[in-house]
Amino acid sequence: MKKRFLTYALLWACATVFAQDYFPKNDGVKAKNNNYTAFTNAKIFITPSNVIENGTLLIQNGKVVQVGATVSIPKNSVVEDLQGKSIYPSFIDVFSGFGVKMPEKAKSTGRSAQYDAEREGFYWNDHIMPENMAIAKFDYDEKKAKELRKLGFGVVNSHIQDGIARGSGVLVALNDEGDASQRILDDKSAQYFSFKKSIAKRQSYPTSLMGATSLMRQLHHDMNWYAQGKVETKDRSLEALIANKGLKQIFAAGDNGNVLRADKIGDQFGVQYTILAGGDEYEHIEDIKKTNATLIVPINFPKAYDVSNPYQAAYVTLKDMRHWNLAPTNPKVLEQSNINFSLTLHGLKSSSDFKSKLMKAISHGLSKSKALEALTTIPAAILGKSNEIGSLQPGRQANFLITSGDLFEKGTILYENWVQGVRSTINDRNQKDIRGDYSLALGGKTYQISISGEPNKPKASVKQDTLKLVSKFSFKSNWLNLAFTDSKGDSYRLVSLVDAQSNNLKGKLIMPNGNESSFTATKTDSIDQKSPVKATSPLSKALPLTFPNVGFGYASKPRQEDILFKNATVWTGETILENTDVLIKDGKVSKVGKDLNPGRAKVIDATGKHLTAGVIDEHSHIAGLSINEAGHNSTAEVRMTDVVDAKDIDIYRNLAGGVTTIQLLHGSANPIGGQSAIIRLKWGESADGLIFPDMPKFIKFALGENVKQSNWQSFSRFPQTRMGVEQIFVDYFQRAKEYDAKKKSGQAVRYDEEMEVLAEILNGERFISCHSYVQSEINMLMKVAEKFDFKVNTFTHILEGYKVADKMAAHGVGGSTFSDWWAYKYEVNDAIPYNAAIMASQGVTVAINSDDAEMSRRLNQEAAKTVKYGGMSEIEAWKTVTLNPAKLLHIDDRVGSVEVGKDADLVLWNNHPLSVYAKAEKTLIEGAVYFDLEKDKMLQAAVKKERSQLINMMLNEKENGAKTQGPKQNKKPKFHCDSL
Repeated sequence: MKKRFLTYALLWACATVFAQDYFPKNDGVKAKNNNYTAFTNAKIFITPSNVIENGTLLIQNGKVVQVGATVSIPKNSVVEDLQGKSIYPSFIDVFSGFGVKMPEKAKSTGRSAQYDAEREGFYWNDHIMPENMAIAKFDYDEKKAKELRKLGFGVVNSHIQDGIARGSGVLVALNDEGDASQRILDDKSAQYFSFKKSIAKRQSYPTSLMGATSLMRQLHHDMNWYAQGKVETKDRSLEALIANKGLKQIFAAGDNGNVLRADKIGDQFGVQYTILAGGDEYEHIEDIKKTNATLIVPINFPKAYDVSNPYQAAYVTLKDMRHWNLAPTNPKVLEQSNINFSLTLHGLKSSSDFKSKLMKAISHGLSKSKALEALTTIPAAILGKSNEIGSLQPGRQANFLITSGDLFEKGTILYENWVQGVRSTINDRNQKDIRGDYSLALGGKTYQISISGEPNKPKASVKQDTLKLVSKFSFKSNWLNLAFTDSKGDSYRLVSLVDAQSNNLKGKLIMPNGNESSFTATKTDSIDQKSPVKATSPLSKALPLTFPNVGFGYASKPRQEDILFKNATVWTGETILENTDVLIKDGKVSKVGKDLNPGRAKVIDATGKHLTAGVIDEHSHIAGLSINEAGHNSTAEVRMTDVVDAKDIDIYRNLAGGVTTIQLLHGSANPIGGQSAIIRLKWGESADGLIFPDMPKFIKFALGENVKQSNWQSFSRFPQTRMGVEQIFVDYFQRAKEYDAKKKSGQAVRYDEEMEVLAEILNGERFISCHSYVQSEINMLMKVAEKFDFKVNTFTHILEGYKVADKMAAHGVGGSTFSDWWAYKYEVNDAIPYNAAIMASQGVTVAINSDDAEMSRRLNQEAAKTVKYGGMSEIEAWKTVTLNPAKLLHIDDRVGSVEVGKDADLVLWNNHPLSVYAKAEKTLIEGAVYFDLEKDKMLQAAVKKERSQLINMMLNEKENGAKTQGPKQNKKPKFHCDSL
């Protein structure tokens, strides 16, 4: 790469040298054209908000000299009369890959992952490459430049779209006649980041979104530490990162959730990123607005799905249908919310779709003025180049478009795109636009001629009544040739030199018998009038958002209510009270008793029904965008809170099973996993809105087959044995102990997110929930914990807990287990269904968990199994899914039982809660009803109706000639720890 960079640097230097006036030229007469070019009588958009009618644009040497209604035209000027035409600034794309070839995908070398970096002298992670410079890998592509100019673009900002830290970009004018010294406007235009690792590198870490997020945080810590001169060795990546701090920082997010994630990283380290959005910001527009970020917005609106086959249509999710419906409104919503944004070609499968997508956004409410801003002045401002590009003010580069009229009308012709004062002809200005519908009368019969396509490449079809005739057509240099054969087999040939002053077509007609005559085809509709998609009338109606914007989303977010449940059987958590009232006020349990006064509270007759605390799942993997970060044997730095998926339908399904709170755990890919997220299932809230307030800190550890990779056939990562797993814990806690001691002593330390988390464990500030099966390993981890003077909080799974229950009680660790899973792999062969009861009998706090997206909906039934297996009382059984998991999660002061002062996280059941016939009629969180059985019936009907509406819209689009995409089946895996 170094050699290639030096070569480009030399070429750059040479180009600069040969561009200088003071060097001799030996290839001809040294002369320079200093003439002016004046474009007169045009409607000129100097900026989107500064428009002059019948104005003049004066340019010289690739720059704008003057512009206005009264411009003094110098004598040495070439004057071009643009009467009836318009001039706009050329477009700018901030996020492009123009001229920069993507690296080749790394070849696999077997099942074993690569855990260490392959480079020396650079950052420890190969996906961090800020030292990369797009200029060093740039090759001007004339063919692609021509395509972009045809779309109206004059400048693009390109970069290497690969890796997490991608390096600097290059700003390029699309001027074929220029050389590098002219067309390269900035060789370090911006610095780029993303959440996606390099396709060219094999290093395993990160394997997940949460790993990429953590890596970005640690990178900033390391950069700051390096900048202080604390590191003796040289790191070329960190040096490049520091050198690029003054550049515009652009983060490729790609969806609304990642926009928020990127902004959080920026906020933490004082960086305001300009963020590549995903086109779905309309879903969380209020949160997006709070970022104060300028967005780069794609307009790659999805095609309608081909839903003509009802069986295939069933595989298209309502979520995907809704995005198809609402995506074109995204630019309008951003504009209405006063969010600053530019538009980009990025994400379009074909750049030729740009105009139609832009027109679609305008037809769905984006103003033309904002569209022009998003393509000119705003991208120029993003790049800090407003004094050079993006407008037609004096001194700016002469980058402009000449059009037949309103740039954002469907029938408007783009004639020329001038870049740095160099003309690029798109359509001949002198060629007439003949597109439209015509009526031709011949021999008592009428023929309909329809001319469509591009202005310079029109195509024609001929009909007689409803019969489409065989025809041939050509149009060049204003000469029209049309031949067609009628229904009787008679052939006609029409030849015409198109009159620029007439809307009709007139010329010579050659009859079937060879005789010559004349013809007149009368124009009936112009291209604008015959367009099937009007600028103000989209075919599909935008449906309203729901919270969340997926199936079974609510029209509005649930709100707290004051409610009195009358005459219920109340399971308080310690006892069962018959015919008892429970009053909820301000999201809390206010009173529990008989004959309570409702006051202004809503009264619900709960006679014959059971009221309990909400079910709590100590071990869940629903609502997570990623579950495992498998790139290292310890990933304590990663956070499940970074990847909460508030749109996961399993949230709603769990609410239907009475679940109100879960611990979203990292998977079991490594001995030391990631930090947990305790979330409340507030269906309709954002990801941040689900996080349990003042959430206690937890982390996932794991033992056994998974972490030693028994079934992976991978032998390149330590540990490979159960002995090695123990050594991992000892080594990492020893490191954390030394790190913490150094920090507490007041010495300067490199901030290490991983060590910070492990130090929290040592200091009793973070709790361990450990995946476990075999008694020997359970004993081992308790001994390691005791060696470092802390306690394990929870052994989860713990299927051999019955063998060591006395030792668990002595250590003070709880057990969160399955009710009756066993023998599904070798290390659980000794599991028994009496496990929970035996552990409880020894004084262990026992919970029943799911670890499964389906089982979590029926944890009430799983708890009931402890009555059958082991003879637990009903109240103790019920505690295993309510109060006990609350204790294990250290939130029992707020939830887990029906007590005055606790949060009103409650479930109203239509039957005994431990019965297989029990259904949750209402599920409340902090006094708000998040699931209602009767409302669910209405939602099911609404989903069917909405699907029908959207399917009809898609069929309508297909019938009107729109391209469609095939149905796709969305299969989300149902995670549990043993399905890595």
